[in-house]
Amino acid sequence: MDIIPLSYPVDWRASSGGGDNQVLAIGDFDGVHLGHQEVIGRALRTAVHLGLPAAIMTFHPHPRSVMGQDKYDSLLTPLESKMELFRQLGVSRTYVVTFDDSLMHLSPQQFVDEVLQPLGVESVVVGFDFTFGYQGKGNPDSLCELAHGKFAVEVVRPFYMDGAKVSSTSVREALQMGDVPAATRLLGRPYSLSGKVVSGFQRGRTIGFPTANLDPIECFVVPANGVYAVKALVKGETYKGVMNIGVKPTFETGELKRTLEAHLFDFAGDIYGETIKVELIAYLREERKFGSIDELVAQIRRDAEAAAQAAL
Repeated sequence: MDIIPLSYPVDWRASSGGGDNQVLAIGDFDGVHLGHQEVIGRALRTAVHLGLPAAIMTFHPHPRSVMGQDKYDSLLTPLESKMELFRQLGVSRTYVVTFDDSLMHLSPQQFVDEVLQPLGVESVVVGFDFTFGYQGKGNPDSLCELAHGKFAVEVVRPFYMDGAKVSSTSVREALQMGDVPAATRLLGRPYSLSGKVVSGFQRGRTIGFPTANLDPIECFVVPANGVYAVKALVKGETYKGVMNIGVKPTFETGELKRTLEAHLFDFAGDIYGETIKVELIAYLREERKFGSIDELVAQIRRDAEAAAQAAL
């Protein structure tokens, strides 16, 4: 997949592969959940029907983060992860548009005339709640009007599951509650995050459960504190495991930074400095403080057994 960085003002000769007509799906797509996949899938199908390339336009950093909404400082799918998911969906070209003050202050008409049209769009596909232009004044209806027939606009309806609209917010809420099955259903895949293995206190080794301490490589949404069954991708191989997210209250006291520690089954080796991807399979229990190390070890054994069954 070609990843093409754009900034305003747009130079179509440097950005659109020669100004060829294309079908363009536009959105933030944080999470690339089932609703987002509907929008992207529609663009792919329209492109096949028209015999044109399909592309995505997304924004970085997240517009709501630029506008000061703190919860968007962490993302379900930071940029690198989002690009990988686009590749898996079969997208051949993605425009990553720098969302800055100059872009934020474009009027809806300027966005159409000075950003979309230079890319040679034949058809634009957006979700029902798409907004654009200064203060989000543009919407799918105004996009149709402002196009003046120069390109088609397709609007994808909301995607519902169990009577509720699938959204990035609903995925975040599920993860914040440790509701792994709900997050998995909404995403259409297990939630995952990637981190570099860094040195820790190595207490796990002393009690027979060595762990990989993960430092997330991007600003991922970290799920609720607790113990999870996971699958980890390490150097191209997948391992089952159990991961603790939290502050390790049996060992520590006071206000501490949350850590992510994964114990991988049937794995031995030095992976310090390696980046591994961890998928959440099931939430096993809340994090809690134990009265002794022996109690902790006994519980970890039970967690490992439960994780091995959950990750079948």
